Amino acid sequence: MTSSPRLFSILRQGTCLIASIHTALDDSQLMVFQRDLVERIGRDRARGVVIDVAALDVLDSFATRTLRDIAEMARLRGAATVIVGIQPEVAFTMVRLGLHTGAVSTALDLEEGLAVLGGRLAGPAVGGR
Repeated sequence: MTSSPRLFSILRQGTCLIASIHTALDDSQLMVFQRDLVERIGRDRARGVVIDVAALDVLDSFATRTLRDIAEMARLRGAATVIVGIQPEVAFTMVRLGLHTGAVSTALDLEEGLAVLGGRLAGPAVGGR
């Protein structure tokens, strides 16, 4: 029996979790992603979360709201969140449709997202973001 490919992965790197979405998720799959990620934050005692959406060519209103909700749940569990990899076309469409990530930080890619979290986890910086 062959297993279907993973739709997302959640990996630990130090005190951070890196959650990568590998393909478009329907609403029920997004809810599974949310549940699994929030559970892992507690289990791994994560202080930061990077959500990589680089593989997505669409972020609809439900997905955008779910990402904001995940970030708020992570914050309530003691972890900062950064969303990385929003494609230029996706960013353009999100702005045109009035979709936003709210107070959730974004970064260009995984490396920059980890740097943003590193700055936050190190404590307040003088003149920082």
